[in-house]
Amino acid sequence: MASLAFGNHVAKQELKFGDFPKSFGTLTIFFISDIHRRRIADSIVSEAKGKADIVIIGGDLMEKGVPLDRVKSNIEKLRTIGPVYFVWGNNDYESNYRDLDAMLLDMKVKILDNTAVMFESSEGEKVALLGVDDAGLKKDRLDFALMDAERGCFTILASHNPKIIDKIKPEDGISFLLSGHTHGGQIRIFGLGPYRKGGIDTVGGVVRLISNGYGTTGVPLRLGVRPECHLITLKHGRKEKKS
Repeated sequence: MASLAFGNHVAKQELKFGDFPKSFGTLTIFFISDIHRRRIADSIVSEAKGKADIVIIGGDLMEKGVPLDRVKSNIEKLRTIGPVYFVWGNNDYESNYRDLDAMLLDMKVKILDNTAVMFESSEGEKVALLGVDDAGLKKDRLDFALMDAERGCFTILASHNPKIIDKIKPEDGISFLLSGHTHGGQIRIFGLGPYRKGGIDTVGGVVRLISNGYGTTGVPLRLGVRPECHLITLKHGRKEKKS
């Protein structure tokens, strides 16, 4: 169980969307969530470096008792992969989150706290990346993030808690949701756990990825579900998934 908890697996997934702008070619995201107390392995960084356009941290970058120096080291590694974007998770608030906020800003990590950023191709087509604060703590304001983005373009939403799916309306125009939080149940006995395993599904027309997460919480153990981070390539085409 301890050995499984400290495994290093990069899931490679290709997703096609009919509304993804052709002029982008592809957009590859390195997604990592629920790092908690772990130190990111060099092997993970090596596998992602040169392949990802951006990095998204899906919350729970740390928890109570994790020194900021360890978090800083993890961020420095992620920055070698690509520009880093971050959304807050519930455990990020357990320590002095203001110190974490200041450190992230100092390290040029873009915090998506109910806000959005826009990416534009050479042909003028755009992709919106939205991020909401933690829904479990009721800090999420999807309406603010939507107001911060241009409408009518391909839209990605990052949310630590996957339950944000219940607040997404068809008119919001969100095509893809990235989330974590559940750890895939972390400890599954006879295949059963408090949450289902991570994976990709479609809810109300939104493709949702729920990650098993990279770290653990409570006890540094896993059973029946391995840790993971992701290299996700988005492209134009008929919807399908590969893992």
